[in-house]
Amino acid sequence: MSSDKLIIFDTTLRDGEQSPGASMTREEKLRIARKLEQMRVDVIEAGFPIASPGDFEAVKSVAETVRDSTVCGLARALEKDIDRAGEALKPARSARIHTFIATSPIHMEQKLRMSPDQVVEQAVWAVKRARNYTDDVEFSAEDAGRSEMDFLCRIVEAAIAAGATTINIPDTVGYNLPHQFGETIRTLIERVPNADKAVFSVHCHNDLGLAVANSLSAVLNGARQVECTINGLGERAGNASLEEVVMAVRTRQDVFSCDTDLDTTQIVACSKLVSSITGFPVQPNKAIVGANAFAHESGIHQDGVLKHRETYEIMRAQDVGWTANRMVLGKHSGRNAFRTRLHELGIEFESEEKLNEAFARFKELADKKHEIFDEDLQALVSETVHANYEPRIKLVSMKVCSETGEKPTADVVLAIDGEEKGVSSAGAGPVDAAFQAIETLVKTGAKLTLYSVNNITSGTDSQGEVTVRLEKDGAIVNGQGADTDIVIASAKAYINAANRLMTPLEREHPQRGDV
Repeated sequence: MSSDKLIIFDTTLRDGEQSPGASMTREEKLRIARKLEQMRVDVIEAGFPIASPGDFEAVKSVAETVRDSTVCGLARALEKDIDRAGEALKPARSARIHTFIATSPIHMEQKLRMSPDQVVEQAVWAVKRARNYTDDVEFSAEDAGRSEMDFLCRIVEAAIAAGATTINIPDTVGYNLPHQFGETIRTLIERVPNADKAVFSVHCHNDLGLAVANSLSAVLNGARQVECTINGLGERAGNASLEEVVMAVRTRQDVFSCDTDLDTTQIVACSKLVSSITGFPVQPNKAIVGANAFAHESGIHQDGVLKHRETYEIMRAQDVGWTANRMVLGKHSGRNAFRTRLHELGIEFESEEKLNEAFARFKELADKKHEIFDEDLQALVSETVHANYEPRIKLVSMKVCSETGEKPTADVVLAIDGEEKGVSSAGAGPVDAAFQAIETLVKTGAKLTLYSVNNITSGTDSQGEVTVRLEKDGAIVNGQGADTDIVIASAKAYINAANRLMTPLEREHPQRGDV
């Protein structure tokens, strides 16, 4: 039986958003925040309020909406940052300010241009300033993984004395090895005189693929908060993956003397939600949430699992939210049955209008596919729920011709601001021809930086889900589309991205949070 609680601090909305192309609107952040709250995440880091007006409003909205989790805002050890975070978090039932300053020699000398004494003084001042807004203050020693131990002990002791209730030790650049990082945590807890007055936390980056291993090593050595993200999302190689940390601790209770309060059956649904909003697909062999995580191809493995599941499975697929349920409704089914199944999948609608729109899409899909799976529904609904604005561009019709020895062509008709326009274009392939035609009509002038195709289910009648990423003048947007016809799905995705470029959505891409 676990004796301690392991606090899960999710930073998908802040650090996860720093992945190029993963920036989210306020409405998208709210959808993810609600799901994290439903999953019983302890702390939700909603953003970096000083980064932009859009990020401030997003943090404020999450603070107004979330009731059962602590809402956190990031702030550098600067007056304007801390005050802005405090203001954004005012509506929160439970608020935390997370302030940080760099502590490694290279950061202090090259980035901050400050002496160690000045850094300690600034850290103490920042914690005290943050305490004016909330009693729940977290202090992070940026680049702690490359900091000198004596100085790290000094600044941690000073931060706790100033009122920090959580001390975060980040491996900011993913440099540490598990045994080394665990030793760092153990040494700090042993050497800092007032260590018992704070919870020790870790925030590990995945540059060497060791973020989860480093986090777990830290937990074994006394850390009781792990900062992580859904699907391991984050800048560069990402962060420690929430699902992997949580399930490692839950599965190996013979090793860990702590456990989380998470409802792990919500993990897969949350993973799919984050993937659909950010446009970052989950690789099939990703632990816990990948499509192949519980698949067995080897005959030996299949035989063993059929005889006794534990021969090759160390956890149940149902425990993390995988389900064998199949959507058996057809084109004659009613809205109520449709709504009920979506509710079981954790999908709710803001209005009856959105439900009706999604139901209409379901009817269209039911005419194309004999069997509709849960994955089909999630992809279908994401198109509807994400459309929190009136699209200026709509696909009216498209005809594509592709034959051996001939250059593919696409005839596309779009409704742009209510006016129908058509054009015919050629391309290297049918998708390229469709994109050329659409761009000729909408004239975004954007650069296509990503084109990704994933099958939603198996079978030749499977829907294809396409992600398109466009970049223009520093603005990066993702567009998604799903259809049983992959060329149409591609056109939908491009149009979705073009609409986002042409519609102001308070979508800014903060890159200043370096914890």
